[in-house]
Amino acid sequence: MSLEKLAERVLEPDAPKPESPVMSADQPFKSEFLRTLQARGYINQITHPAELDEAAAKGPITAYIGFDATAPSLHVGHLFSVMTLRRLQQTGHKPIVLMGGGTTKVGDPTDKEGQRPLLTDAQIQANLAGIRGTFERFLTFGDGPTDAVMVNNADWLERFGYIEFLRDYGVHFTVNRMLAFDSVKLRLEREQPMTFLEFNYMLMQSVDFLELSRRYGCVLQMGGSDQWGNIVNGVELIRRVDGKPAFGLTTPLLSTASGVKMGKTVGGAVWLNPEMRSPYDYWQFWRNTEDADVGRFMRLFTDLSADEIVRYEALQGAEINEAKKVLANEATRLLHGAEAAAAAAEAARVAFEVGAVSGDMPTHETPAAELAAGIVLAALAVDAGLAGSRGEARRLAQGGGLRVNDKAEPDANRMITEADLVDGVVKLAAGKKKIVLVKPV
Repeated sequence: MSLEKLAERVLEPDAPKPESPVMSADQPFKSEFLRTLQARGYINQITHPAELDEAAAKGPITAYIGFDATAPSLHVGHLFSVMTLRRLQQTGHKPIVLMGGGTTKVGDPTDKEGQRPLLTDAQIQANLAGIRGTFERFLTFGDGPTDAVMVNNADWLERFGYIEFLRDYGVHFTVNRMLAFDSVKLRLEREQPMTFLEFNYMLMQSVDFLELSRRYGCVLQMGGSDQWGNIVNGVELIRRVDGKPAFGLTTPLLSTASGVKMGKTVGGAVWLNPEMRSPYDYWQFWRNTEDADVGRFMRLFTDLSADEIVRYEALQGAEINEAKKVLANEATRLLHGAEAAAAAAEAARVAFEVGAVSGDMPTHETPAAELAAGIVLAALAVDAGLAGSRGEARRLAQGGGLRVNDKAEPDANRMITEADLVDGVVKLAAGKKKIVLVKPV
């Protein structure tokens, strides 16, 4: 089946699923890259799987994933893509980190119910500066054949004249087909406006792939499964315009065993920058993984070997908590370093096994004058990120899950004052795993 026909079937609402992207058990992948992705659970769909496998088996290939600068930090939802690039490099290939300095000005409409807020140039530049450092934790950058490179699509997208862009690339895309994209159809079906600006995003993403193909010999675009249609467009554009090989690979959209979108918590997104989420809180996020997800997350988000992961998956009952600590240690070490991971693990041990206070615990600063006057416990729990609402804080308290200085507090309406300070802080806890030190400033 041709890629064009495959894409059409993907985009038709009632069409059968596309042909299987993963070879059957009796036809294993030859390349270490695809074998690794398959074994660790990274593959959702692949265009031309046999052809891509052949290319990856012959020698280094170059692949990319794009990241728009919509916030000053990436979050755990992006970590799946970052780790996919890491696996690419670990198996002897060259990753490109594409920073969306240009596409961020438009906003990806994929899986969105409304238009993203438009950011200023200054905001975009600040966000780009904030997220660049994360990649250095996971990838090796340099000038070697498999060293990662970081590029910004503003370098070419901002140079196009409008007429030039339409003549060179618009001719290769039909409105009929673009209207069939889920990201467009859903907005139209819900009678939610979709600007012409957003409508152009899929063209821009396809041009990104073409430019990277020409500049760096990039043959593979990867991304989440919601990007499948956009990726297919880029593959087709390269093959049609330049007659060169091009491939697409998507990863599954990730949710926990209970169906919650990966990376979401009561306090919001799980940011990767330490100033937006402390190493201790990051460690705790992984420590709180559901039992059924431990092995899967070890495969996706750590470098533990398959044999080690199988051993941890075999643990039962309370022993699974030891596997969760290993997951938390390994995931935190990759992002924040071994020292920060060890400090977070020790702070957790001190807090939960000893009941003491550690300087590595997360801190919530509150005005000293407000604490002197008194703050309602439910409100303070919300401000400190221990509960999503006052109602939730009250339910926690009534169930014995809200503690002040290690003592259960059933009354969420009671006032927290200076009298509650112990060694200069008030220790608040929600449940068994979330602790915050409230510090007057």
